Amino acid sequence: MKIFLLTHERELLRASNTGALATTLVPEIVERVVWQRNIPSEIVLNAIRCEKTALLYPLEDESTEAAPIAAFDNIILLDATWQEARKIFNRSAYLKDLPRAHIQPQQNSQYQRRRNQLDGGLCTAECVVEILRLKSCGDIADRLEAAFTLFNSSV
Repeated sequence: MKIFLLTHERELLRASNTGALATTLVPEIVERVVWQRNIPSEIVLNAIRCEKTALLYPLEDESTEAAPIAAFDNIILLDATWQEARKIFNRSAYLKDLPRAHIQPQQNSQYQRRRNQLDGGLCTAECVVEILRLKSCGDIADRLEAAFTLFNSSV
């Protein structure tokens, strides 16, 4: 299993970025790929070609089907602010036809370092924790969640 963080370049400079926490603590599973508008990443394109890859991103409407995380080997997760994530999605044609995966978090986001959070949305680290749990990697998820709690409380 691999989780690819398709990261907006501005996230690399933000102390509030939780994707860095995930890539540091779980480098064998979580890989960061910096998004470039005009040059799709070969790493991401290769993952898409394997056909067991899904995008974890909110559905635009209820008519679009989403599958459970367990159905996929690879997950692409947009690592950006919600506004930047929309831009990445809208400007990356190769993401449009990907199957969509979904998670149903047991609790609301605990993330406190940014304003304008999407209702029901999770930050990157929280999404990775949910994915790990759904893929039966509970020990790793617990370790990342503990690190996130510490990170989040040091506001």
